[in-house]
Amino acid sequence: MLTAEKKKYTAEDYMMLEEGAPFQLINYDLVMSPSPLAIHQKILYELSEAIVLYHIQNGKQGQWMYSSMDVRFDEGNVLQPDVLYISEKRKSEIIKDRIEGAPDLVMEILSPSNAYYDLRQKKDIYERFGVKEYIIIDPIAQNADLYTLNSGVYELNQKAEKAEKLNSVLLPGLSFDLSKIFA
Repeated sequence: MLTAEKKKYTAEDYMMLEEGAPFQLINYDLVMSPSPLAIHQKILYELSEAIVLYHIQNGKQGQWMYSSMDVRFDEGNVLQPDVLYISEKRKSEIIKDRIEGAPDLVMEILSPSNAYYDLRQKKDIYERFGVKEYIIIDPIAQNADLYTLNSGVYELNQKAEKAEKLNSVLLPGLSFDLSKIFA
């Protein structure tokens, strides 16, 4: 019995989708996600407040973007991180109509529909393409993991629980009070 060959999609195929289509291209597969849950949106808002406060205290440095923003890593991977940061010195290098290349920092907020991808496949892609800091926010466990890239491999730098603060390594002074984020 012959099995049908699974179609591999490319970044070119992805770019032909209707704007706002609920897909990401992960390892040449089109992966659909429903719209985020209310808790996801609340956490995204709280993260953005902490980022704005950081800018007020430290001056604007680099570019922050929030979902949905396409990030093209290669022909088989166009992802939409929940939050991404690109340093000032790299802005002109990778910000085009879409982001072309690895951001310096990426945050993902887990939900039942995306946890597998965020914890496995997308994490591997971020690591392989050189995202320097990867933060995973887990609303169910009410914790966050911060990974930093060391010699091309992610290392868990901090695991913070609800009552703690998560502190960026890449951006000293950027801190997320998880008790506020999960309130």
